[in-house]
Amino acid sequence: MNRTERFYRIDQLLRERCVVSLGSFLAELEVSRATFKRDIEYLRDRLHAPIVWDRAAGGYRFSSEASSGPIYELPGLWFSATELYALLAAQKLLADLEPSLLLAHIAPLQTRLSELLTVSGHSTDEIAARVRLLSSAKRKMDTQFFGVVAQAVLARQQLQLTAWNRGRDEVQVRVVSPQRLVHYRDNWYLDAYCHLRGALRSFSLDTLRAATLLDEAALEISEAQLNAHFSGSYGIFSGGSKDWAVLRFSAERTRWVESECWH
Repeated sequence: MNRTERFYRIDQLLRERCVVSLGSFLAELEVSRATFKRDIEYLRDRLHAPIVWDRAAGGYRFSSEASSGPIYELPGLWFSATELYALLAAQKLLADLEPSLLLAHIAPLQTRLSELLTVSGHSTDEIAARVRLLSSAKRKMDTQFFGVVAQAVLARQQLQLTAWNRGRDEVQVRVVSPQRLVHYRDNWYLDAYCHLRGALRSFSLDTLRAATLLDEAALEISEAQLNAHFSGSYGIFSGGSKDWAVLRFSAERTRWVESECWH
């Protein structure tokens, strides 16, 4: 078992048996005496575990004396080191998303994950230096509109959007029933039913000039309809497919394209 798993096993044994001998710990954990000593020291010094050696009882136990120091608590998530690395990578991805209003909510999670990772023997600085998540073609957006749109999506309320139409170079006002937020290629989009056009439309949040939450309930569109309209090739075309194309690649290029997910 890894170091994190040993910490939880030490805690479990002490709670179940009250007093645990050194020999029992070494047999259960399958580690050397030196490794066990380092684990106990870490639990005491870093996680504030009140573990004491009881000479009369011949083993380790939790101290029954009240402590004025920090409260002992093992991290409340049971993740392996590999899972923690993946979570930190996901946290970094979330932190890099455009709406800065998310950062306040992510910060406590980041702190907790950092504490968990420390238990596994690696620092968040080390992970940040070794794992890079690169963005491409991100466009600037006003974060205040993101909050309004997100609220409408979750509260199932209609929105009045003032958006810039790049193709016509004009600003248009639409009333929409928001269906879902989509983060596609580092940019945010709103899948919605447009009441002006009477059809599904996708709105790029970076084109919004205003967003107002309305009292009207949003029209509900089934997930199957949304997927049929948007998922075929999101961000390029929408709606059902009209024709099929056959792509032919040379033997050399096949070495690259055979790993691509086309559908």
